[in-house]
Amino acid sequence: MRCMTGRRIQIHLTTEQWRRLEERRRREKRTHSDLVGEALDAYLAYRVDAAAALDSTFGALPRLEALNRDAWDRI
Repeated sequence: MRCMTGRRIQIHLTTEQWRRLEERRRREKRTHSDLVGEALDAYLAYRVDAAAALDSTFGALPRLEALNRDAWDRI
């Protein structure tokens, strides 16, 4: 269970989000705030390394023919 000394907020969920959250709450026998807090922690911890993302796609389309600069200028 999460620490209850934090701040209280109000959020609006879609009917589908509420249904899925409630289903998980019952299945895991946890509180709504515990599940939402865990999801928020995961979201805030997610970072994209732009350089690594570009490096991982380098050469992914080796046969791609790109227009040269003159062709782009004519478009």
